[in-house]
Amino acid sequence: MKKKINKEIIRLSIPNILSNISAPLLSTVDTILMGGLSSIHLAAVGLGSFLFNVIYWNFGFLRMGTTGMTAQSYGADDKNEVWLSLLKAGVLAIILAILLLIFQNPIYDLAKSALMVSSENDPLILEYFNIRIWAAPAGLLLMVVMGWLFGMQNAIYPLILTAVINIVNIGISYYLVKVVGMDVKGVALGTVIAQYIGLILGIILILKKYRDYIDMSLISELTTLSAYGRFLKVNFDLFLRTLCLTFSFGFFYRQSSKLGDSILAVNVVLMQFINWMSYGIDGFAYATESLVGKYKGANKQTEVKLVIGQSFLWGGLVSLLYAAVYYIFGVQLFGLFSDDTSLLTIGEELLIFISIFPVLAFASYIWDGIYVGLTATNSMRNAMFLSLIIYIVSFYILPKSEIGSNIWIALSIFLVARAIFQWIYYNRYGLHMK
Repeated sequence: MKKKINKEIIRLSIPNILSNISAPLLSTVDTILMGGLSSIHLAAVGLGSFLFNVIYWNFGFLRMGTTGMTAQSYGADDKNEVWLSLLKAGVLAIILAILLLIFQNPIYDLAKSALMVSSENDPLILEYFNIRIWAAPAGLLLMVVMGWLFGMQNAIYPLILTAVINIVNIGISYYLVKVVGMDVKGVALGTVIAQYIGLILGIILILKKYRDYIDMSLISELTTLSAYGRFLKVNFDLFLRTLCLTFSFGFFYRQSSKLGDSILAVNVVLMQFINWMSYGIDGFAYATESLVGKYKGANKQTEVKLVIGQSFLWGGLVSLLYAAVYYIFGVQLFGLFSDDTSLLTIGEELLIFISIFPVLAFASYIWDGIYVGLTATNSMRNAMFLSLIIYIVSFYILPKSEIGSNIWIALSIFLVARAIFQWIYYNRYGLHMK
């Protein structure tokens, strides 16, 4: 049985890893294009990209909640609930996108204040934000589409969608920046166009492959609030959990800003390393979500436990690979983003933290996949809240550093604490966590 489980993990993980590794290209390409202009453009687009990461992180429950509930319904062979999972999440995504567009100005003002955006960077970031915000409907609906496909044990379609989105984004952004000369506007518009093209393709793929699940008569069930009971509970817990995660990275950027534009620019680049690592290990976490949810829905506890054990094994191996690559090639990778010698000097000093980060962080990512598959969102939320407290306390206790090494140490402590608290909850409640 272990061999079968490993085959399923690999079958889902390899496409997930390929698509997830390429996913950060939406911001990585923007960062590289701006790094060739100036450090101000680099910092501005880095912060602008982070603002949208904040938005999408906060609404990440649209993907996670959809995956967990869809996978359980799929495992239980309940076609009606499988289809309703997609419809409910889609309705919620559209409502949230409309709210984002309506309140885009106060959202930007709040983010600017929270991140302590300098007057020098503000015009460029605002320019970037005002264009990219129009991708919100496509971005949120893509989360739903991806989450539903993962729940259906389909990792190939998300890979196709991610590849198309990134190819379109790279091509259009490069053309608008290098040929047309649109700089910040160009990278923002390229991302908007790419996401809408990805959404249209995703809808076409679902309608083509999953015709047997489509039942338009079920749309009437979406008109009553009671139909959203468990769906809203799960997603609200995930929203609070993700809000804590977003705050943790917002705190990271805020403290980086206090140390000056050079430290901020360096940390913007180093965060790209973390993105590469996160999306790579999340390939196994997403596979874990899908398989844990499926086997829980089918009431196969032995298989659920095997998936959990093997997922940690695979996640650990991948984390070691990332650590080795960063340790050996870290300086060269940093050089892709900037040839500014002052930034390179600071970056070299901080690369040691990037090299050990994957090993310290991987367990928390795998645990997230387990909790999503079990829809144990209450415990997941609580573990995140406790870890956030430890993170903030650690930062203020640690000795200050001119280059911000204390920020990276505190962030590492945060991720280790997450894994420990998640293990404690699982050890206490097992597969019956809520």
